[in-house]
Amino acid sequence: MKSYTAGLIGIIALALLVAGHSLGLGYAVGVSIALAVVFGYGWPQYLGIPAKKTLGTVIALTGVGAAVTAGLATGGDFLVWTPIYIAVGFGAVMAVQIIRGTGQKHRLESTLGAGAGVAIAGFTCGWVASFRFLGEPGMTLIVAISAAVALLVGMLAWPDRVVGPLAIGVAALVGPLAALLFSDVRIIPAAILGVLVGAVIAAFRRIRTLAGTPAVVLGVVAAALAPILSLGTLVYFVEKMILY
Repeated sequence: MKSYTAGLIGIIALALLVAGHSLGLGYAVGVSIALAVVFGYGWPQYLGIPAKKTLGTVIALTGVGAAVTAGLATGGDFLVWTPIYIAVGFGAVMAVQIIRGTGQKHRLESTLGAGAGVAIAGFTCGWVASFRFLGEPGMTLIVAISAAVALLVGMLAWPDRVVGPLAIGVAALVGPLAALLFSDVRIIPAAILGVLVGAVIAAFRRIRTLAGTPAVVLGVVAAALAPILSLGTLVYFVEKMILY
């Protein structure tokens, strides 16, 4: 997959998710659901595993359920149902792998790959929980800007051994700058957050480089969305650790 394609898709997804802080909870939940569904049906295409439609449905439903409950949950823990959805989704993946009749030789790889997709789809709801936790975009903007810069660095046609450390370093520098402009978060926590975000983006870029370009467009989109959706729970839990 060409790096600029993945980077462009990732930046668009970030913009859609961050816009939830301005457009309301309903929009945030709706966008999270839409992205989880697109990712869910694209992830098996990206991995090239059997039972693509069935596994795609399991992954998509995991993300949908987690996003809806994150938007409706009462109390202070907005992700209380998320581990349950991920566990049920992984159990459904294992059930599909047991009963399907093709690709038995690669059953373990398919199970692990689809299970990772279930976790990523479930993590999407962290963007909704972030909105409900703060109601203002300060911390979310730090993550989004750091991720966007890391994605821009990742679009460079350079080797991973160069792009990876560069993306992490630039994100670490941009994080504190975003904190000074958009929030009251201190510089050191913002820099640590930038490092984490840059590491996630760099790791998924390396995976895409090793995997090559998927044959299906939906697989390309899912591979590009994976790091962005994964950052959802990172945003939420870092907010809780830093601010409380």
